[in-house]
Amino acid sequence: MKKILAAFALLTISVYSFGQDINKLISQADVERVIKTLAADDMQGRGTFTPGIEKAASFIESEYKQAGLLPFQGDDGYRQNFTMTRVTPIKTFVNINGKLIAADSVFVNTSASSLNWTNNTDVEIVKLNAGKNFRTEYMGYIQSGKKLLILVDPQFTSVFNTLKDRSKKGTVSSKTNENQALVFVLGNHDDLKSFDVSYTGKLEQLPLFNVVGMIPGKTKPNEYVIFSGHYDHLGIIKPVQGDSIANGADDDASGTTAVIELAKYFKKIHNNARTLVFVAFTAEEIGEFGSQHFAKTIDPDKVAAMFNIEMIGKPSKWGEMSAFITGFDRSDFGTILQKNLEDTFFKFYPDPYPDQNLFYRSDNASLAAVGVPAHTISTDKIDIDKLYHTVKDEVSTLDMANITSAIRAIALSSRTIVSGKDTPKRVAKLEK
Repeated sequence: MKKILAAFALLTISVYSFGQDINKLISQADVERVIKTLAADDMQGRGTFTPGIEKAASFIESEYKQAGLLPFQGDDGYRQNFTMTRVTPIKTFVNINGKLIAADSVFVNTSASSLNWTNNTDVEIVKLNAGKNFRTEYMGYIQSGKKLLILVDPQFTSVFNTLKDRSKKGTVSSKTNENQALVFVLGNHDDLKSFDVSYTGKLEQLPLFNVVGMIPGKTKPNEYVIFSGHYDHLGIIKPVQGDSIANGADDDASGTTAVIELAKYFKKIHNNARTLVFVAFTAEEIGEFGSQHFAKTIDPDKVAAMFNIEMIGKPSKWGEMSAFITGFDRSDFGTILQKNLEDTFFKFYPDPYPDQNLFYRSDNASLAAVGVPAHTISTDKIDIDKLYHTVKDEVSTLDMANITSAIRAIALSSRTIVSGKDTPKRVAKLEK
């Protein structure tokens, strides 16, 4: 009864200048159909470079076609194709002080097909000591452009093992870089006097594809509003109780479902002043490569706003009828959205998890980096979400009413941006 009343509280004020009843145009039954399809076992977790992600892309394409979307500018169809370089490890040997390090205590992150390091190689030795923030340090290493031998304190054994297992699937990059490589070694090696590293990897050029559709603007066709989510997930991972499929129902089948439902909604009401672009991004989980590619194909100065939707499957920390917006203070995007919902009970809040650095952990970051008011909308309790990146992130754990009300709220809150009345302030470009 509580959920029914909550949904009614929003939707009693659902007939706006659009002249349409959003209850009928965005139905919970269709939301459930779409998300169940995307998160089904036969999608095999939608892992990048797998048959599962191909199947997911085909499904999204069929939904776009049925909705009547047009392909994005310059594309023949809904797929925005590009390629990436993947280097998969074949052999790795690391010796420290003449002693071979156990294979389960080493992993390599590089786009080079081989490494041969000795004491005479221009390599920087780094110690990841206990007490440091692993995520912050790790991102710093990746962005450093250096050759680093990183000695990892045993305190980080759990996250080290997670990254080591992920590294077995290979390092993906836009191009090879022989001058950068990260070699991680677990253990205390305070007495390091000598080292040598030998690494061989298999280099491949592999296809990737975002799925993009659009509705041309009626009066401001050269101004864009983007609605996005990522349709990839982890694929097949280490089994837990016999289950090895990371279905990614919340992360991010829920966001991709929102993109599809919003596309149908705006196509039906057919009164958008600005051009609307609906993007299902690939390869978010391995480095936001899909959104990085997309950002190169559109003039950022023409993008009025980006609504990136990530994990809306369960009530937020404030309960039902609420969501948070990352980077709330970086523009007036959130203020505009909330103003458009003032006659409802739905509430947008600033990101309550600043220590998680969520603004730069999803696909909005690729557009925000070039100045677009690009923000992620989410309801996930990321600080306590035990299902995140596990095989337990399944449809059965989701709250379909919460997903549906969030999608409807995004549709209604975006209306003055879609109509061209409001334009959020630009965010500060990311300094490089």
